[in-house]
Amino acid sequence: MKLKKLDQQVIVITGGTSGIGLVTARLAAKKGAKLVIAARNEQALRELQDELASSGTDAVCVLADVANEHEVERIAATATEAYGGFDTWINNAGVSVYGRLEDVPAEDHRRLFETNFWGLVYGSLTAAKLLKQRGGAIINIGSVLSDRAIPLQGMYSASKHAVKGFTDALRMELEEEGSPVSVTLIKPSAIDTPYTKHAKNYMDSEPKNPAPVYAPEVVARTILYCCENPQRDVTVGAGGKILSTIGAVAPRLTDKVMEGMFFQGQKRSEPNRGDQDSLHEPSGRDLEERGEYPGHVSESSLYTAMRLHPLMASVAVLGAALAVTAVVFGATGRGPMRGRTLRTPDLRRGVPRAFTRVAKTYNRAGQPVARGIRTAAKKAPSARAAFEEWVSARPFKR
Repeated sequence: MKLKKLDQQVIVITGGTSGIGLVTARLAAKKGAKLVIAARNEQALRELQDELASSGTDAVCVLADVANEHEVERIAATATEAYGGFDTWINNAGVSVYGRLEDVPAEDHRRLFETNFWGLVYGSLTAAKLLKQRGGAIINIGSVLSDRAIPLQGMYSASKHAVKGFTDALRMELEEEGSPVSVTLIKPSAIDTPYTKHAKNYMDSEPKNPAPVYAPEVVARTILYCCENPQRDVTVGAGGKILSTIGAVAPRLTDKVMEGMFFQGQKRSEPNRGDQDSLHEPSGRDLEERGEYPGHVSESSLYTAMRLHPLMASVAVLGAALAVTAVVFGATGRGPMRGRTLRTPDLRRGVPRAFTRVAKTYNRAGQPVARGIRTAAKKAPSARAAFEEWVSARPFKR
């Protein structure tokens, strides 16, 4: 399947006035794409359209709530009226809720699903109907939480699991019937956007993303790559790949690690300010690309760059596996210990021993398998670089 170059495309972006959607829109504009941007904040849409017009970008903005199927259909109708159709549809709109599942009212759980899941379903099916005739791409923004749930964002995790299931099923159905439509799932790691400010918060403290955290430009570049190059799914950031792989290899152990790290790890030191959220209505704090993450934000991801290069995909996975085993089994060969800080140099030294223990635990071949993996790692500088990317973020430092 061949997709058009960005400067020949009309791209629809939902949730395009904040965070990843906003960065993607601005970057696509610089690449010469025509844009159809949808969001709920009318004032932000007007300001963004003026900004894009002043830079010479051909764009239209649509006031729409993706939780309403008729309003999603209106986005497509606007694109057809303005440009005769579209080439890529990016389902980006989403929101979260922080708090224990029992503390969040059912109406908030339901509203989250209407935006994150049903909004994406409406957008995907509307786009598929039109793209079957002209070809193009549907790009759905999931999350690393599509693979592995996290406490205190339980319903958000559930919605992203549902997004993954729907996207995979849609891809297979379109492929089976021979439709010229690429369906991609993007799974970002923790990203420094206004995500935490837009989320509804039932915790006593202000929320924060757990490390490692990446810049929204890393996701935007990945999205635009997939606009031109069909991909099944892409995890953005080594941190997300590691979390997903640990959960698949050692789910019960991952439960315990997350119970020890991801409750306090999602809370700031300051109390809940009670600011207006964007769950049910727009908060008015749009046109912001970045959030308020207090720690280091990675401006690139070597893992993701290698993942998108066809010749380096297998090497990138190996790099993630190196980090996984180092985390699971620790630098000293012992399992994770609550309250213990693992240092970056210790993690690097612990990789060979960790692989030996993984081989003994999960494969009867034991030492020979471990030696083979260690040898492969030494011969793959890019795999070592992916490991360096992750441990340099110091994910165990609270």
